[in-house]
Amino acid sequence: MKGYRTERKIRIMFEKSGWRVVRAGGSLGDADLICVRRGKCVFLQVKSTKKKTFYYYEYMKPSLEGVPFYLVVDFGYGKIRILRPKKVVKPDDGMLLKEFL
Repeated sequence: MKGYRTERKIRIMFEKSGWRVVRAGGSLGDADLICVRRGKCVFLQVKSTKKKTFYYYEYMKPSLEGVPFYLVVDFGYGKIRILRPKKVVKPDDGMLLKEFL
């Protein structure tokens, strides 16, 4: 349930910024959300943690079928980071999601 709430929060943020967002049902694939705006498409894998370090072991390439692939990590307290996938993610890695949007 926690994962769904985080995905929903990220989806709403993207939609408020003018993106069309589709949730990949059940998270059976590599991407949780597919976001499209003005001919641009991005795939997102959404994670959340309360820890100061997040370890990621899933899809690690910067694109999937030629579409940019990003990892979004919600560290809580408004600290949501977006970055290319990497194994160890800290709260200052990548950029704030609000800046990306």
